[in-house]
Amino acid sequence: MQPLEGKKIVLGISGGIAAYKCAELTRRLTERGAEVKVVMTKAAKEFITPLTMQAVSGNPVAESLLDPAAEASMGHIEIGKWADLVLLAPATADLIARISAGMGNDLLTTVVLASEAPIAIAPAMNQQMYKNIATQENLATLSRRGALIWGPAAGEQACGDVGLGRMLEPMQLVERCITLFQPKPLQGKKIAITAGPTQEAIDPVRFISNHSSGKMGYALAEQAAQLGAEVTLISGPVDLATPNGVQRIDVLSAEDMFDEATSRAQSNDIFIGCAAVADYRPHAIAPQKMKKTVDSDEITIRLVKNPDIIATVAALSENRPFTVGFAAETQNVEQYAMDKLHRKNLDLICANDVSQAGIGFNANDNVLTLFWKEGNQHYPHASKMLLARAILEKIETLSTHKS
Repeated sequence: MQPLEGKKIVLGISGGIAAYKCAELTRRLTERGAEVKVVMTKAAKEFITPLTMQAVSGNPVAESLLDPAAEASMGHIEIGKWADLVLLAPATADLIARISAGMGNDLLTTVVLASEAPIAIAPAMNQQMYKNIATQENLATLSRRGALIWGPAAGEQACGDVGLGRMLEPMQLVERCITLFQPKPLQGKKIAITAGPTQEAIDPVRFISNHSSGKMGYALAEQAAQLGAEVTLISGPVDLATPNGVQRIDVLSAEDMFDEATSRAQSNDIFIGCAAVADYRPHAIAPQKMKKTVDSDEITIRLVKNPDIIATVAALSENRPFTVGFAAETQNVEQYAMDKLHRKNLDLICANDVSQAGIGFNANDNVLTLFWKEGNQHYPHASKMLLARAILEKIETLSTHKS
């Protein structure tokens, strides 16, 4: 059976350049068993034709609120009732603003108002438009009302800018649709996840950090929330949107992350240490910017160890959560991962080779091997979102067996 067999999805396309991806998105959804009906705004038809979308969906495309033939049977109401999911992709700043305001001034916004199905929004716009406070407040409003915010991704945009605002790729949206309709095995579970890098101050303008983008931790948070868990995300500084339904706590240094993580660990069922926490920090932070000197080409900074977050959580004697660590290595991956698993008393460790191009730090994909005391499992090259779900499924199995 296909993962989306029998699911009815309304794909709402608004007028953004990412509309050209909707033909592939529709094809991928139908390949997995979904029936797709497309609703297009007037502006969307400037980017991709209704004929194209009709061909790939196999259904007539709805375009106008004032179509006498369609509205003879109250078409906008019928489409809304028919849907198991309304997916707005691409969702422009204009469309987001209009549905946030509760407007119904075209067919697509009217369908949104008339549907009791979940509404998923895939933002797509210029990075500055996405960062604008009006857009952010509109998205926050929709999220509070229960809308699912899928994305955006960061990267180079059609206008030449670089930043958050790209629509998620078709397969990423398909993965979210599949997850949405699957059972929620983590319902009732509380999960704390650390993600991203830490920054260790040297002076008021410089710090020590690493290349972690936070993408793996954020994927875990998003997937855990979609699987029904109550998720707390303790995040270092990253350029990523907070996943829908996730409580995010921002920190900078390893000590900040340690304090937040250890204060919350015992109130959670599962703790996942995915952050790339700095092992060392400067012994003292210079009160003023350290200046170059003409008489020396060297500078000495004394470093001291940071507290070990994952080991501290794993060593808890009362209300200890199921504890999962990560090992990002450049050599001897299995040896170092197994050593860390036993030395820090972890229940599970996720290991990867960050020296490989195209995976690990800053990448959207990864290759992972999971190790636990009784076994291991390898996951080949895949998106971090798919791997996050696989990790959580393994955690659910192992933690249930352990308890």
